[in-house]
Amino acid sequence: MVGRVPRSAALGESFRSFFDAVDQFFASLADVRLGSLVLGLLLFGVYLTLRARASFNILRAAYPAERFSFREIWGAYFAGYGFNAVIPARGGDVVRLFLTKTSVPRSSYPAVGASFVVELVFDAVMGVFILTFAFTQGVFPKPPDLAKLNAFDLSYLASHPRFALFLITALGVAAMVAFALLSVRVKAFWARVRQGFTILFDRERYLREVFAVQLAGWFFRFAAFWFLLEAFNVGGSVKNVLLVLGVNAVAAAVPLTPQGAGVAQALLVKVFAGTASGATVAAYSVGQQIAIGALAFGVGFAALVFIFRVRSFKEIVRRGREERDAERAGREPAAAS
Repeated sequence: MVGRVPRSAALGESFRSFFDAVDQFFASLADVRLGSLVLGLLLFGVYLTLRARASFNILRAAYPAERFSFREIWGAYFAGYGFNAVIPARGGDVVRLFLTKTSVPRSSYPAVGASFVVELVFDAVMGVFILTFAFTQGVFPKPPDLAKLNAFDLSYLASHPRFALFLITALGVAAMVAFALLSVRVKAFWARVRQGFTILFDRERYLREVFAVQLAGWFFRFAAFWFLLEAFNVGGSVKNVLLVLGVNAVAAAVPLTPQGAGVAQALLVKVFAGTASGATVAAYSVGQQIAIGALAFGVGFAALVFIFRVRSFKEIVRRGREERDAERAGREPAAAS
């Protein structure tokens, strides 16, 4: 059909665009303002720490009788975020789920997983405001135009709406089937899920210990991207930072690559086309992802080694299987009796 780019060509163009941006990043390293870069990364580290604190407060509400330390929840959060920076499809969330579950005595995977969902309430609220702002600035591509971007995962889904709808439906059905298969006792399973949502039933406590903490973290994130924009000579401003946050929100919705790398890079080049040169924006789009990814992965890996005494991702998988087998063995005698 005339006018349609073959899927293999789109994929090749996406990879070429990304690696061209990588080349631009390394070519412009000498122009990076190191002071702004370091300050931006420190602020981003504070942002992640406050997010971890909100997670700790959610778990503390779910398990008020258990004793567990913020240090371990912080380490699990950084480890998960760090692995998400290098593992596609949010594989780091599995790492965080296991580490958090093992950090909270007598906790369950359904409750811990539900506690992660609580964190998304704030993200959804802020995402609506940020994306509304981004789409009203005249530089953010409208949904129908996303298919024209040089980002294979996003452009393919945007240009094939039927497949995108099928994929969303299939994921929803798969989630429901997983719930049914994983819950031997449905009532007990949903009781554990409800336990993870405990803090939501106390609105004042949720607003004070979760929403307010995440909001404080959001301001540190805002400041972090301001200095990162300055570091790569794009220019920090309220508008530019909000556009970056809008790009990140879209990229997070298509987590097929680590940090939504291809999507974020393509969107940033489009959004800042009239703000800075293509080479500068390309260098920033890749540079800030590499810098944040290196920070999160480095701190996360250090947390694995020094807090959890883990040396590799395989060891996490092995420990997870051992714990699962132990739980099954513990349930079987109870079921028999």
